[in-house]
Amino acid sequence: MTQFSTNTRAILLMVAAILCFSLMDATAKALSPRIGIIPALWARYAGQTIVVLVLVAHKMPGVLHTRYPKLQLARSVFLMGATWCFFIGISNVGLTESTAIMNVNPVLITLGAALFLGERLGPRRLAGIGVALIGAMIVIRPGSDVFSPYAIYPLCAAFCYTAYALATRFVGKDEDIWTSLFYTGAFGTVVLSALALPSMSMPDATSLMLMGLITLFGTLSQLLLIRALSQGEASMLAPFAYTGLIFATVWSIVFFGDFPDLWTIVGALVIASAGTYVWHRETFR
Repeated sequence: MTQFSTNTRAILLMVAAILCFSLMDATAKALSPRIGIIPALWARYAGQTIVVLVLVAHKMPGVLHTRYPKLQLARSVFLMGATWCFFIGISNVGLTESTAIMNVNPVLITLGAALFLGERLGPRRLAGIGVALIGAMIVIRPGSDVFSPYAIYPLCAAFCYTAYALATRFVGKDEDIWTSLFYTGAFGTVVLSALALPSMSMPDATSLMLMGLITLFGTLSQLLLIRALSQGEASMLAPFAYTGLIFATVWSIVFFGDFPDLWTIVGALVIASAGTYVWHRETFR
């Protein structure tokens, strides 16, 4: 019963994290044309850092203590690389298509977890992830116009995110969640402040609102993801990242008027079915 509760909680946290990530991505797609990609990135990281500092002010300087300074730096670099590449992708390729390409990362996470973290890799996990990957390929359909040069950026983001997720899984058991959240935000804020602030002009009211939403969704997504990876195995949680494709499709319709075609819907259903199957096997076995 305890194992069931732990797995279910980790899965729900993972899905909630992906929901917040998808909302952040939709907001970034709307914001980037207004102020530029680097300022949008800066808003995402600076906002998160400010929120975390306010929430952990009473824990200072204890929250700055880390057992894994090198891994925290690596996590920060990997996450900023993933966010940067993905923001470039969604600014030039459709949100649904970019998310589909990004969704190769669960396969990479599962393989990486088996290679570097010693997590088991059973046939059912492989089958679920394989079916979900087939669903993603149905959506992006090799040979379609999604394979533009800009489609490389979501793929690079997937590799960076995989490295970040594995590093987070490694430090999650021993590190305070606020310490991990602070370092990922602080690193991006320092680097992006140097790049964005010298040439950044005052945003208008709409842009300021979108910047606030990026802060909210970005902070929540990181908090939820760290919680999920701290409580569940990375390879078990990996297929649920595919739910981001479903969320991205909804936001594409609602916010950008981009309706998916039949094959996108078919692929999304395949992905959801695969994720549900893996969840059932992990929690009711």
